[in-house]
Amino acid sequence: MIGILTDTTASIPSALIEKLGIEVVPYYIHRGLVTLRDMVDVKPAEFAEWLAHAKRLPTTSNPAPGDYLGGLKSLAGRVRGIVALTMTSRGSGAYQSCRAALDMFKEHTPDVRVEVVDTLQVAMSHGWVVIEAARVAAEGLDFETVLHRAKEVSRQGMMIQTADTLRYLHMGGRIGKAQHLVGSLLNIKPIIGMQDGEIVALATTRSRLGAYRRMVELMEDRVGERARIKVAFTHVAAREKLEKLQGMVAERFDCSETIVTELSPALAVHSGPGTVGVSFFPSP
Repeated sequence: MIGILTDTTASIPSALIEKLGIEVVPYYIHRGLVTLRDMVDVKPAEFAEWLAHAKRLPTTSNPAPGDYLGGLKSLAGRVRGIVALTMTSRGSGAYQSCRAALDMFKEHTPDVRVEVVDTLQVAMSHGWVVIEAARVAAEGLDFETVLHRAKEVSRQGMMIQTADTLRYLHMGGRIGKAQHLVGSLLNIKPIIGMQDGEIVALATTRSRLGAYRRMVELMEDRVGERARIKVAFTHVAAREKLEKLQGMVAERFDCSETIVTELSPALAVHSGPGTVGVSFFPSP
């Protein structure tokens, strides 16, 4: 059996985490003098409500090597190999932290093979990599097959997101190559995505509906019209706002699997309430 390790920013629904036996370590949210464990001490709905009225944004930090080491040890007793999957190393120190944990782990458990994969993805595009790898592992397939599937979905996946503002992303220092949009955003709905592991600006529109239409067009550019896909819709306190996008995607694509989930608080810090996103990849 191959074990799968990841962290809370993958934003995978808890029922799916439990069903697939995924080991998850939490990010940290620092709110003043208080440190909260993402998805443990604070959950999406309550955090989004607080964030909407926050005068000062909290900061976040990735799991420490000791956190990842704990996750590796937890899996080691019941698996013969572990694939650890982190969000993009160009937006977080998670990959480096997990690599450091692996060095410590090998000293005491050399017989368990571990590979750490930088997905170069975020949110449910990271989450899909974890889910698909865990499904292959659950079928009892070998280490190389699990690893190949993880890398394949990492390469194929795409995240597209819109929000009412880039304020949160800008203030949190995670805006990447979309920096140039900040000064011009008044009544504009920005559309961002990931390219080579970095946040990039994909488009701007003047309404949420216009943003949704453009997002669907970008999806078609990526995989083609009427393509068969697996898709996840993510949001921050915006479940009702994503229903229109969900319907548009269902009309234009053959969705073999659909997931709706909230972004973890550690990601919501940087996107803000009202955020709606889509993460997808071609379905075999």
